[in-house]
Amino acid sequence: MTDTAGRLVVIVLFEGVDLLDVTGPPEVFALARRESPDAAGYQVVLAAESMGPVRTGAGVRVLPDITFAEAAERAIDTLIVPGAVEIAPDGRVHPLVDPDLVAWVKALAARTHRVTSVCVGAHLLAAAGLLDGKRATTHWSTAQQLAADHPEIEVDADPIFIREGDVWTGAGISACLDLSLALIAEDLGEAIALRVARQLVMYLKRPSGQSQFSVPLEQVSTTRRIEDLRHHILRHITEPLTVVELAEFAHVSDRHLTRLFKNELGMTPYAYVESVRVEKARHELESSDATLERIASVCGFGTTDTLVRAFRRRLNTTPTEYRRRFRVPQMP
Repeated sequence: MTDTAGRLVVIVLFEGVDLLDVTGPPEVFALARRESPDAAGYQVVLAAESMGPVRTGAGVRVLPDITFAEAAERAIDTLIVPGAVEIAPDGRVHPLVDPDLVAWVKALAARTHRVTSVCVGAHLLAAAGLLDGKRATTHWSTAQQLAADHPEIEVDADPIFIREGDVWTGAGISACLDLSLALIAEDLGEAIALRVARQLVMYLKRPSGQSQFSVPLEQVSTTRRIEDLRHHILRHITEPLTVVELAEFAHVSDRHLTRLFKNELGMTPYAYVESVRVEKARHELESSDATLERIASVCGFGTTDTLVRAFRRRLNTTPTEYRRRFRVPQMP
């Protein structure tokens, strides 16, 4: 295992910062210390411009441990840059990017072994020039803005985190836990990271390529009819679920059903059913040793050929390759 003596983790603290971005990683590193003596050297501190209390976006005030100036004089192992947003009158979300804070992030990064961002903290790294020429992620709600503001960055809004050398970017707020677990896995090994995930009562330690989105959750429908159809699809996923059958269930014509799906969910009924089946198959591949034949059957694909074609079409990979990359080992 890597010697973690003196491993300093600095979390950037500033007005309006997302609270979980700040408090989540220390909890994960604290559990690592409990699970492994090799993690005893982790020292997690909060750094701010001054030593006064900082009000987070949740309204909770947090006290820093050191100032940015003090942190800049120390050898930092891991710099964690959280984010903050403001809501415009039109309801749109905008990341907060303060020039003085960006300057401090750039200065601290120069003293850091690895730099990470959580959620919209990626916008601060981008403004500091730390993501130039790199692939990066951020919260899905600001990904388009990040790409527009920084065309030199390859923005990918799908993964929960991305690593490019010694620069890591995380997605939505709760992804700070996944990112912290990945850092622990790099330092102490997968077994320790999985034990920490278990202590956190996380469903699993999600790999970096895992999507921010889950098909049954990501689309929001506004009508009871579509909502009932979605639940019907989930309950009968192993059945054919043809447009005719779904239209009969909804008491509408085939053509009207297609219009409903396109208006509410932005896709045809066939595409939606396939996306739900792929999502279920992903879960089976990540969490079980079931054969492809079994997965094709329980997910409603019927044959492995249909399963493979759906994966190629939706994920640009095969079920076998997906399992090889994302299979999560079972807890001992």
